[in-house]
Parts: sequence; structure tokens; C-alpha cells
Amino acid sequence: MGKKCVGVDVGGTTVKIGLFEESGELLRKWEIPTRSENHGAAILGDIAASIREELEKEGVELSDVRGVGIGVPGPVTADGHVPRCVNLGWGSCYPGQELSVMLDGIPVKCANDANAAALGEMWQGGGKGYKDIVMITLGTGVGGGVVIDEKIIAGKHGLGGEIGHIHVREGETERCNCGGMGCLEQTASATGIAREARKFMAGSARPSVLREFGDNVTAKDVLDAAKAGDRIALEVMDIVCHYLGVALAAIAQIADPEIFVIGGGVSKAGPYLTDMIQEHYEKSLTLSDYRPVIGLAKLGNDAGIYGSARLVLD
Repeated sequence: MGKKCVGVDVGGTTVKIGLFEESGELLRKWEIPTRSENHGAAILGDIAASIREELEKEGVELSDVRGVGIGVPGPVTADGHVPRCVNLGWGSCYPGQELSVMLDGIPVKCANDANAAALGEMWQGGGKGYKDIVMITLGTGVGGGVVIDEKIIAGKHGLGGEIGHIHVREGETERCNCGGMGCLEQTASATGIAREARKFMAGSARPSVLREFGDNVTAKDVLDAAKAGDRIALEVMDIVCHYLGVALAAIAQIADPEIFVIGGGVSKAGPYLTDMIQEHYEKSLTLSDYRPVIGLAKLGNDAGIYGSARLVLD
């Protein structure tokens, strides 16, 4: 019997955990609540106890586990240091080292959750078959991860892959959550798309099916309306995909990936969205005839546990 590996994806509300074969087969997955009170003091202990409990149910000894990977919502440096995780209440810490001690010293590796998701998509998802991928997650915010030669590029200070905070837009007057202005996240996230639609509706009296939603308009409403040919929705998506195209072209000229994998809730629009991005991206990438593929993520909310498990296989 081959060794097993465990992937842990720590979110602000729940911790997702998966038990895998080294081949990438998911044997079992489960969740526990994230107890972030008291500066998240209980989180790692809860994870260790849950792993022990579930391994026992599966008849797997800790000695049969090659290692545990853990993805956390914050910067992680190459040596596993987490300067802080605001959503978890953590200050400076080394979660991998601490969890390893709790699990009798088996290897534990730590990465940023978005980077881990990118690694998961490379391993068993939309980037399977490629070694160099960049993942862009279009959700409430815009996340990302860069994987080159099957390894996460975390950067010196854990900021590698912070694609949502690339400055793409001049003239922005509102601040992003990061404190900057003109970030990709402000336009291309689900909240950014809805904000763009509200601005369009406020600035014009033209008819649009979006007006029936008013200030409650969502990114899905905009995409559905654009697919149906609504002019304002189409103009909103043209701006959104323009800035995504500009950002992807810039990334391509730095990281030179084989494929961009688009994930997150907005990616449910499927090829309609990727085709629009491709159109703008082509205009901005002129240096080479080579074009990285633009594909869709496949693992959904499981990408984090897959990628975290993959961390320990290097």
C-alpha cells in the first residue's frame, strides 16, 4: 500500500481537509469549523485532532502519511513563515512547524491558500498536463497563484501571485480593500463587475434589463444580460475583460506560463468569459507569437485541498 498525503485548506469559516493517495486520488474529504476566537489559538490543534480522528476511521497510521500540506489565507514566505492572517487572528507564526509537532513530527508544508489552489489545478484540475500555470480566481476579490516548473512562486515576502492588486486603471477615485486605487480587483471581481454596472446605469438613461436589479445587481446578472445581448451589460463586460486582458498580457511577459486557469464564481460564465478575455488579451500581447492558453478551473472549492496535499510530494 502506498503512502497517503493530507491537504488542509484553512478558511475564515471552515477548514476543509482531504486524504489523498500520492497519485492524486481523493479518498475522503471533510470539514471542521474554524475557531478564530482568541487569536485563532485553537485552529491548529483542532486540525491535528481531526486528522488523527479521520485517519483512525480509515485505518491509516500517521506513519503511513507522507506529509500534510496546509493552505492559509495570508502571505507565506518560502520558509513557511506567516507574518499575519487577519481572518484567522494569527500574528507572526510558523503553522507548518507547529502542526508538525502536533502530529508526531511528520512533515508539514505551508502555503498561501490561493497559491495552493493554483498548484491543485496544475496537479489534477484545469492545468493538468502543464508545468507552468498562472491561476486567476475571480470571486468576491481577485486572487491568484503562479506555478513554474510545478513549484509555487511565493516570492521573498509571500506576495507572489497577488494578481488582484496589480495596478491596471488610471483615474480610479475609490480605494481598493488593500488601500490602493485602480487595482484589477476593483474591476474584475464579482463585486467589481457589479460596481461597474451601477456606475454605467447611473451615468446613462439608456434602457437595460439590469435596471430591474438596481443597486442589488450582481456579476451573474451582468453576465446573463450580456449573453442575452443587453448593450449596457456588454459594455460593462468589455471594460472588465479589457483590464483582465491587460493584466494577463503583463503577467505573460513576466512569468511566461503555458496556461492561464480562470476560476472563482465569475468563471461559471465559461467559454463566453474566456473568449472575451482572449480577445482583449491578444491586443495587449505583441512581443511573441506564442500565446498561453486561457482555460477554466475544474476543481472548484476542492482546489485548495488538492494543492495543499501536492505541496508535500516534492
